[in-house]
Parts: sequence; structure tokens; C-alpha cells
Amino acid sequence: MARKILLALTLVFVCGLAIAPTVAQDEFIFGMVLVGPFNDRGWSQAHYEGGQYVEQNVPGAKMLYFEKLNPADAPETTLRDVVTNMVDKGAQLIFTASDEFEEDTAEVAKEFPDVIFINVSGDDAYAGTAPANVGNVMGTIEWGKLIAGCAAGLTTETGSIGYLGPLINFETRRLAASAYLGARYCYENYRGLDPDNLKFTVTWIGFWFNIPGVTLDPTEVTNSFFDSGADVVISGIDTTEGIVVAGQRAKQGEKVWSIPYDYVGACEEAPEICLGVPYFHWGPGYAQIVAAAKNGAYQQEWTLLNPDWTDINNPDTSGVGFVKGAGLSEANAASLDDFIAKAAAFAQDEANADTIFLWQGPLKYQDGTEIAAAGEALPYIAPLGEAPSIWYLDQLLEGMTGPSKQE
Repeated sequence: MARKILLALTLVFVCGLAIAPTVAQDEFIFGMVLVGPFNDRGWSQAHYEGGQYVEQNVPGAKMLYFEKLNPADAPETTLRDVVTNMVDKGAQLIFTASDEFEEDTAEVAKEFPDVIFINVSGDDAYAGTAPANVGNVMGTIEWGKLIAGCAAGLTTETGSIGYLGPLINFETRRLAASAYLGARYCYENYRGLDPDNLKFTVTWIGFWFNIPGVTLDPTEVTNSFFDSGADVVISGIDTTEGIVVAGQRAKQGEKVWSIPYDYVGACEEAPEICLGVPYFHWGPGYAQIVAAAKNGAYQQEWTLLNPDWTDINNPDTSGVGFVKGAGLSEANAASLDDFIAKAAAFAQDEANADTIFLWQGPLKYQDGTEIAAAGEALPYIAPLGEAPSIWYLDQLLEGMTGPSKQE
């Protein structure tokens, strides 16, 4: 199935927004359904601010949002309830901003055939199972996770890295594995150390953020990483416990570091020990989707938002980025820049269009199953069940410690 990859918004689009005539525009209302708080300094805030970007850059666009739609904060509220309320208020397009909403989005959309639904991180449009009014969007944050892993591999002094994972699914396995590949590469190629001696441990808490009595407590898990000898913790959850705990331990005199996730400003929680943050910038991609819908031109698609490799932190063109943190030494920051340049060169080579840097064989699953032979590139996506791919990663990789399936 053909798929469209958004490398970045074109300058034509950005400039077109900038020079739009200052006349009254028809209002276009869109909804944003968030799984967590709009100010969580993580996943949900990144989406909320993406919606604000749309309001600022698409004439007439107005956002409605509902935060904390999850079993702990809104146990009696359904996605159908939220969507009904938004549609009653005039919403013509609704972003359901979580993997948690994928199945419900497909069902609710059938009841509102005149409303466009965009589920974030799902792939029903790619698989051909989505209703006609449902599309998907996701940022290729695998690139950011590779960079995060490299920063950890460059920095660790104990040779032990902890990965704070949410729940277990295709997405979370491939992101943890991307961080592992980056860590191994930089541990070996910039430091000259044996990557087989690098310990990379994944602990899953059971959901995207802490739900007391339901999930493992991410604060306790992070402390456990440090207590067991890890000195760098990479977060894969929606919220900031990993960097908060690392900051607390550092203030007690411990030499530890952290890499948060999702949100461009996450390092601000403890800047002195932050090695950097891989983050999503949803605004440009969301603006293109909303503008197309407003003009009656949106067509169902599975959309990927990639880094703008000319400047991965350009807020108007890059779908994902990486901000280096103050915790990186000067030498390690230079090495990380070199690694990013290598990733950029790989990504911009048309021969590599359907894969990701470092996702080349030999690669094996934890159980020893080969998924890419030496010199073979693992495709970014292939139809589920037909061939191994990065998107549908079925296990963690050989060398990683932690469960690949829900126990």
C-alpha cells in the first residue's frame, strides 16, 4: 500500500501561512483528546502545544481539548462522550492523541461519518482496516531514540543503562530497541569499549504513566535502576519521573544522568543532569492536516512526520527533534553531533528511504531469531505477519534485558 511520508512542511506552505491576507477567515473547529494532563511536560503537553501551533498558523482554526481521558482520571468518561460533546460544539476534525484510543477511535468514527478523525501512533489507515474518515499520524521518533541512546552510551561510567518503559506493544519495543542500538554503537565507536559488556535493562511500568495501584511506580523503578548500578536512565513514559528522580539523586552527590521523552522542554526539570531529550513537534504536521481538512482536501492516509535533517530542531519544519542537555560533557556533545551527522547522511540517501540508521543486520530477537542478516536493512514497515519490520517489532533485541511480552 502506498504511503505518504512528510519529511517536513515545505517552505511554500510555511510562507503561504505567513503571507495570508489579514481578512476574516471562516472558523474551523478541531478537537484534541489527550490521555494525560495538558501540562504534563511530556506526551500530552507536546500535543496540546501542537494544537496551539495550529491555531496560530492556520487562519480560522480553533481548538477544543479534553485532557486526562484515562482509567484513573476519568473512569466513567468514554471517547464517545468526549467526541459527542466536541461535535456538538462544531468540531469537524478530532485528533485522538494516544495509542490508547486506537480501537475506540475506529468504532466512534463510524457514528460520525462527516467528521475526520486522526488517531496518533496507530496504523489502521496503513493496514486498510480504518473507516474512511479515520487517518493516522506518527512522528518517526526512532531517530530521536537512537540519538538518546548514543548520548547514554557516551556518558555512562558504570556501563549500565536503565530504560523506563510504559506498557509493552510494537511501538514501545521498537523505541526501546532504537535507544539500545544507539547506545551500543556509540559505546563502541566513540569510546572503543566492548558493546557486549554494556548492560541495557528495560522495566515496563504497565501504562503510559503512573496509575497508583495499577502500574509500577516510575519513581520507585527509577530509584531501583540507580540502586542496581545504572547511572543513566532513559525514559519512555509520558511523564517526567525519570529526570525528577535523577535530579534528586544528583543533589545528594550521586553521579547520575537522565534522558526524558516527548516534550522539548523536559530537560528543564533538572537541566544539570539532563543529557538531552528526543521530542515530538506536532505543530507543522497538524497544521498541514487541519489546513487540508479546512479546504476540503484531506484524504485518508498514514502519515509519518520525520526530522528535517537540515535542522532537526526547526520548529516550523521538523516533526521530531533532539535537544542536547547541559549534562553532556563538551567532548560527548561533539561526538553526539558527529553521530547526528551520520544519521542525517544515512537518512538523506535515497537508498535508505525505507529503513532507519543502525537497523541493519545482523539483528536478532531476544530468543535468537534472526530478523536481518548481515548487511541487510530491516524495513521500517511491512504488512504484519508477512515479514519482520521495525514498526511491528515483535520482541526486544538480543542483548537487551527485560520482557518482550506482557507477563
